[in-house]
Amino acid sequence: MRAFKVKRDTNETKIKLELNIDGTGKYSITTGVPFFDHVLSSFAKHGSFDLKLDVLGDLEIDDHHTVEDVGIVLGKAFENMEKKNIKRFGWAIIPMDEAKATVSIDIGGRPFVVGNYVPNTERIGSFSTENVVHFFESFSNNAKINLHFEVTGENEHHKVEALFKAFGVAMDMATQLDERKGIVSTKGVI
Repeated sequence: MRAFKVKRDTNETKIKLELNIDGTGKYSITTGVPFFDHVLSSFAKHGSFDLKLDVLGDLEIDDHHTVEDVGIVLGKAFENMEKKNIKRFGWAIIPMDEAKATVSIDIGGRPFVVGNYVPNTERIGSFSTENVVHFFESFSNNAKINLHFEVTGENEHHKVEALFKAFGVAMDMATQLDERKGIVSTKGVI
């Protein structure tokens, strides 16, 4: 089992995360931001990751630190994963009504994010849409993962949910074990 616990306590957030990469998609997520809980649940379910996440954030200010720090903690959990025998690359194209999201992942030790998400609305419930890209940057920098995404559509809820579902499917593919692989790098290390 590739299971990890990460805890982060700052003046802005207190986070406890448990991640089982070899899970079945069970989740218990409480961030204080209902739409964020919703899309993280979609990530876990469609990625077949067991994810338990409890967050106490400074939501009296806004949701920025909560979203950012969840990205950091989730990224650190994946960064702890042994890289031997993983497939390393993953991708997904996920439609949701009029929206479509494409995500491609490289667990290659080089953090970088390229994406085209530009929100049409400032909020989905209490979730600030400007934090979507920031979440992926925080995740990528801490997981040391290269992540590219594209999203199209009209409905903001559909766009962001499709993006998180695609993120889950692509991460599931990239983290799958294949005993033939060894370290998937000509350098011999990731």
